[in-house]
Amino acid sequence: MPAKSRVTIALIAEEAGVSVPTVSKVINGRPEVAPGTRQRVERLLHKHGYQRRVSQSDGPVGLIDLVFAEIESPWAMEIVRGAETAAREVGASTVISVLHTHAGPGRDWLERIAARRTDGVVIVASRLSAGLQGQLNARSMPFVVVDPEGEPAPHVASVGATNWNGGLAATRHLLELGHRRIGVIGGPADMLCSRARIDGYRAALETAGVAVAPELIRHGDFLVDSGHDHGHGLLSLADPPTAIFAGSDLQAFGVFEAARQRGLRVPEDLSVVGFDDLPLARSAWPPLTTVRQPLQDMAALATRMVLAIGRGDHSQARRVELATELVVRESTASPRP
Repeated sequence: MPAKSRVTIALIAEEAGVSVPTVSKVINGRPEVAPGTRQRVERLLHKHGYQRRVSQSDGPVGLIDLVFAEIESPWAMEIVRGAETAAREVGASTVISVLHTHAGPGRDWLERIAARRTDGVVIVASRLSAGLQGQLNARSMPFVVVDPEGEPAPHVASVGATNWNGGLAATRHLLELGHRRIGVIGGPADMLCSRARIDGYRAALETAGVAVAPELIRHGDFLVDSGHDHGHGLLSLADPPTAIFAGSDLQAFGVFEAARQRGLRVPEDLSVVGFDDLPLARSAWPPLTTVRQPLQDMAALATRMVLAIGRGDHSQARRVELATELVVRESTASPRP
């Protein structure tokens, strides 16, 4: 069977009905291409799996792009610290982009990056469409996803945490203290890490022979306000929970405030467990029992992976999950008799 010939710019240009320089401009992020022509060329680049030939002169530029959907939380700052640490090891700097959407980087962002070049892209907590993957590959931009929102394709490099185990450990801790009415406030229902944490919660209850009560399961957005609002919702039930597992530390802090407003004390009247182990968790009052996910390590590993991919080293695992760990502090106790 004959070997598959390499896809060239000339082939793309011929099929698109444009010149070779026009295709080159699209690949390199040049602005002087009509939108319709650009979309037609990009569709063909993705269809044929085109990848820009990397020459020896295309050496490292000393820049790692760190792309966030949102950055308004201490969680994001932990990711930044980890990525900067790994970049600094090789004398590189990080460039931070905030998209204000979970849909992933768009065409304008891609064109800017293609025009100035990058050693790699670390995409944090965003969706990664097949079209975007194709556009990154066509421009020979190495990329790794941290905490992907959805299930990444098998060939996409990603770094996450053992979210299911974390949800299991948090819920088991509360069960071992004697709680049976345990609420949970996850993140968005369509986010992979949120689903895994709630699945771990369900598994712990089912293993202990405790029925899963649908009214005790809520979905927030991992931020303080949703913890506060869903905390009030759970605590206003006719049969309220004696403990709440919040899918993030920020949501746990929101639950703290909801409990305070209702005249409840943590942990005497309500036990609370978070997830992340942000620096604030240790200094909260009471100090927060939480599931530690190694955010800085996750970001540092993703940065090293993307640099390795850029060097042509594909020997590392494509999907890595770092271990979570339950950290018991003072926000959990046995329920009142």
